[in-house]
Amino acid sequence: MTIQPFRIEVAGPLLDDLQERLKRTRFAPGMAGAGWDYGTSPSYLEDLCAYWRRDFDWRKQEAYLNTFRQFRAEVDGVGIHFIREKGKGEDSIPLLLLHGWPDSFVRFLKMIPRLTDAAAHGADIPPSFDVVVPSLPGFGFSDRPTKQGSTFAFGDLLHKLMVEELGYRRFAVHGGDWGSTVAEQMARSHARDIIGIHLTDVPFFHMYQKPNNPSRAEAAYLRKMEQFPQTEGAYALIHRRGLKHWPAA
Repeated sequence: MTIQPFRIEVAGPLLDDLQERLKRTRFAPGMAGAGWDYGTSPSYLEDLCAYWRRDFDWRKQEAYLNTFRQFRAEVDGVGIHFIREKGKGEDSIPLLLLHGWPDSFVRFLKMIPRLTDAAAHGADIPPSFDVVVPSLPGFGFSDRPTKQGSTFAFGDLLHKLMVEELGYRRFAVHGGDWGSTVAEQMARSHARDIIGIHLTDVPFFHMYQKPNNPSRAEAAYLRKMEQFPQTEGAYALIHRRGLKHWPAA
């Protein structure tokens, strides 16, 4: 068994180094009235950095994170960090929750107790879920990818985690942002083992695979998505070289 209990313990010198780097930050002046039109608002960024320096208590947050049962597993040579909380009811449904970029497993912390023990949160006839929340490779406390294009292998890694390491015969998957892409990969490649998937957004590269006869709503959506990279998607344009690693439709 490759699964080992995991506890978050960030070394003090790392926190001290962060404080020092925040103190040395030099902020560029912003344009009057520009808001967020030219990138991150400088005034917002200054306030955020000041909050991290003076008010944010990492040790308090670290203690909260450690109230969840956390593990790391070695899957095909990749260390994957994950939370696993079992459901309180009988016949709990295994559920894999996948975050996106640039966030982390922390996205789901408020949801976990509501999924594992819905009755305690007001549900009349609640389903119960065994919840698994991994850090995608390259995020949080999972290992970093070592090969280009490895994003499109995450689905296989997480399928092995659920089936071979945790022993779930079938399970459901939710994903957002890149997590949506991984969830879709799992549904395509491991359909027999997937109960169903829920996506908070359809993977954006589908806009490059337009239907021949889109509905009015679909056409409006596609027009809007064509404009998105020009106004909100500079980061995606910078990383467009990654397109060569996308799987064929």
